[in-house]
Amino acid sequence: MGRDVSNMKSEPPKDRAAAVAAVKAAGRANSDATVMFHAAIAGRLGLNATDTKALSILDREGPLTAGELSRRTGLTAASVTTLIDRLERKRLARRVEDPADRRRVRVAADPAGLAQVMPHFADFEAGLDALLGQFKIADMEVIVRFLSETNVLLEAQRLRLTDGTRTRMKPRGKRKA
Repeated sequence: MGRDVSNMKSEPPKDRAAAVAAVKAAGRANSDATVMFHAAIAGRLGLNATDTKALSILDREGPLTAGELSRRTGLTAASVTTLIDRLERKRLARRVEDPADRRRVRVAADPAGLAQVMPHFADFEAGLDALLGQFKIADMEVIVRFLSETNVLLEAQRLRLTDGTRTRMKPRGKRKA
């Protein structure tokens, strides 16, 4: 059984270096917990975590072309096509005509499908609402600023790691016996 982290408290940092280390450690733990949470939800839905994050992007940003989704996720065009097919089979997304150019197709999150996904987030959302209730508006503004700027750093590093291109799996080659 996992460790109960709900009551974990740490000593306040004594200096800037300790405070920076504490923020980095908490951020790393948050990233791990977030990835594992989304992987668990994806498993319940018969998807993978990349599928659920792509669905989240479609939900937040609205309909995107496959190319736009490829750029946002870093996946190859072929991978995005397979991802869209999986989301369509699960009735979580659908291909729709682009109103500006009928030759182009966009992918949209399906509201009925999203309604089936959201209950998996209900307990977390309730807990998050309770947690945020403990913070002043000014505190939440700092949190939003930190998370927003962290997202910019993460996207820059993703692009650096992929040389601004979509990620590709390298062939493994033959295994030695």
